[in-house]
Amino acid sequence: MIEKEGSILSVREDIKVFDCTIRDGGLVNNFKFTDEFVKEHYKTCVAAGIDYMEIGKNNSPSIMSEDEFGCWNFSKEEDIRRIVGNNDTNMKIAVMSDIGRTVKEELIQKADSVVDMIRIATYIHQIPAAIELIEDAHAKGYETTVNIMAISKSFDDELDEVLNALSKTPVDVIYIADSFGSFYPEQINKLTEKYLKIAKASGKKVGIHTHNNIQMAYANTIEAMVYGTSFLDVTISGLGRGAGNCPMELLIGFLKNPKYKLMPVLKFIENYIVPLEKKLDWGYSIPYMLTGQLNEHPRPAMKARDENDTNYTQFYRDLLKE
Repeated sequence: MIEKEGSILSVREDIKVFDCTIRDGGLVNNFKFTDEFVKEHYKTCVAAGIDYMEIGKNNSPSIMSEDEFGCWNFSKEEDIRRIVGNNDTNMKIAVMSDIGRTVKEELIQKADSVVDMIRIATYIHQIPAAIELIEDAHAKGYETTVNIMAISKSFDDELDEVLNALSKTPVDVIYIADSFGSFYPEQINKLTEKYLKIAKASGKKVGIHTHNNIQMAYANTIEAMVYGTSFLDVTISGLGRGAGNCPMELLIGFLKNPKYKLMPVLKFIENYIVPLEKKLDWGYSIPYMLTGQLNEHPRPAMKARDENDTNYTQFYRDLLKE
């Protein structure tokens, strides 16, 4: 039986609040944030005491079009430094590598980069390529994490095999990723136990990345944290693909560690998120709820939202293939 790590009043030194606003939020607008938005967001995260900020993806321009996507889909060194300089702060900078969209030869040595961590996003069938990238990033001096996506569609023995393979790599953090926003706290509890058992035996940490399709992103993050997960992904106002993520303001308002400050986050929401909400669509809605309940990719819900389709009964029938 998995045991709680302290109480909700505890200050746990292993907890790391991990901001994904620009990276996950970039999926809403093809990473076309202004420099002002990204720079003010960076300053906000520093002022709020956030431990890591994921500034975007490092996909290869040889694979994805720079005409179609903004610069944070590629996160070139010069673009990152334009925002953070040498990042003379306590907060670390991360980028995400999508397996199949990155070229490991393009990843420069950590000694030449302001980036601290490479996050690898992979599906189960891509694990050999993910392990290769983990090893390459570590050899170049970076911290690494791995997000195993779409695990709600995998079988227990398959996931066990993947976790055991990753435990033998130098990866620092293995993430529970609720890609479809379909998990409930009791399922997160069981996954936390599974991941922690393997991670602790190999000296690794566990992280949690949630989506809010069924309004469980915050609850699932707390559930994973209470039972020992250390790296907690958040975005300001839940800004992220589809139904969005666990809101930063909720989590740091819950944590009892005085290092985290809520006021800078509220100020950023007031000045930048409120205007953005008039232009972009994200967050809980009926189509996202239905894809979450049916454990399906939110793609059809995203299409329905883009088309302002509010025929929810027909949308549900289409999902059920009636």
